Amino acid sequence: MIEALNRMSAAGFAATLAAVYEHSPWVAEQAAQCRPFATIAVLAGTMQKLVRDADPERRLQLLRAHPELGQGGHLTDHSSSEQSFAGFDQLTPESAEQLAFLNRRYRERFGFPFIIAVRGQKDAPAIIERLEQRLGNDPPTEMTIALEEIGRIAWFRLQQLREPAR
Repeated sequence: MIEALNRMSAAGFAATLAAVYEHSPWVAEQAAQCRPFATIAVLAGTMQKLVRDADPERRLQLLRAHPELGQGGHLTDHSSSEQSFAGFDQLTPESAEQLAFLNRRYRERFGFPFIIAVRGQKDAPAIIERLEQRLGNDPPTEMTIALEEIGRIAWFRLQQLREPAR
């Protein structure tokens, strides 16, 4: 896969990877200028570095581009699949209400939605517990954690490109 990405035009590369970072094709567009990449891991690291090095407003826009967990709405195919994988489409009414309340508190406190790489987590209840815990963080710490989680999400999405579903 990495060889094919390295051979693509910049526009083709950016289009292929545009959805790796939620509603933020600028990451793939900038990464196209950094080729060639030796491995998918190097590509992932470069993309995450581009995010870390972006100006604070652009990073905040990236954070705000993510959907709230379990709230439906307009989800990308990636987000819909990831949330379904974790069971957010099967919450009890009580759990859905608790999650909506926590999502509101989180957004009010930090100014962006709670972000966690749901792949690699146990299930929706464990993720909701993690949301409660992270509400206690200070804003700079939480922004750092959220950006790290976005990097994990991107890694899982790049892995899916490398190993397409059968």
